Amino acid sequence: MKGKFALLILVCLSLPFFTKAQDKPITVAKDGTGDYLTVQEAINAVPDFRKVPTTILIRNGIYQEKLNLSPSKKLVKLVGEDVSKTILTYNDYAAKKNRFGEEMGTSGSSSFYICGDGFTAYNITFQNTSGPVGQAVALWISGDQTTFFNCRIKGFQDTLYTFGAGNRQYFKNCYIEGTVDFIFGAATALFEDCTIFCKQGAHYITASSAPDTITYGYVFLNCRITGDALERTVYLGRPWRPYSKTVYINCTLPKLIKSEGWDNWRKASNEKTAYYAEYKNTGEGFNPEKRVAWSHQLSDDEVKNYTTALIFKGWNPKTTLAETGKYINYEH
Repeated sequence: MKGKFALLILVCLSLPFFTKAQDKPITVAKDGTGDYLTVQEAINAVPDFRKVPTTILIRNGIYQEKLNLSPSKKLVKLVGEDVSKTILTYNDYAAKKNRFGEEMGTSGSSSFYICGDGFTAYNITFQNTSGPVGQAVALWISGDQTTFFNCRIKGFQDTLYTFGAGNRQYFKNCYIEGTVDFIFGAATALFEDCTIFCKQGAHYITASSAPDTITYGYVFLNCRITGDALERTVYLGRPWRPYSKTVYINCTLPKLIKSEGWDNWRKASNEKTAYYAEYKNTGEGFNPEKRVAWSHQLSDDEVKNYTTALIFKGWNPKTTLAETGKYINYEH
């Protein structure tokens, strides 16, 4: 009996070591030195509905794959070795025909579908390389509580599809580029300390389709808008749906931003329902006195409603940075 009791104590004392073993990350490497050669193989290896995070380390390389993280793959973390050298890419576009001769459509064009809740990405470039051929999505995100730290999201038209009304998405220190409606969708998304690059031919940065049932659509906080688009040719946003919501707070706006700031998408009734606002932006593109009359300049009291806790209803995406700190050296 004493022997069995002693064995039980030994097993209990060893549990933390078993837990650490379970946290061992999966590695992807094109040269065969990892656990898998492709990112999709690594994603497929994640147990369905796992209740603890699974980390996938991706070594430098160009991974040309059309990727799908299904809803059953939860709490998955992708960590790249170097944001400029760890590249996940594909080249579909909306007008491209599938094997049945049908056009893929906007959603079908995406290079990566992220449907699992609790997804996190660090130091990775996500891109669609099809070029200026119409809608061509790099990221299609329907999962809730998704976070992106120090990532690049590259494409032309419709680059980032924040799909799913009310889903919460956080982008920190990211680079996002495109031309027309290149950040679009119904989700609640906070972009903090990001660089938004308007490529040649750019006209609209955002096209929120947030419904009237949610309070926040897109919030840009301390972001830098830049690019090589022509001067006074780019709108901050237009309403894909009537209750579109987009706010820029303490952002730097260049001369490429049109003085009027916002467009009603050829529908005057949108002016009564869409909510577009700014607060203490700077730069030659910030012309509050010339903005369309139906947009807003937030007061000091109103801007207090734009905290991470309020925007995300208590979810704190920044905790995931600390949890994965042992795998990366991320600079705030």
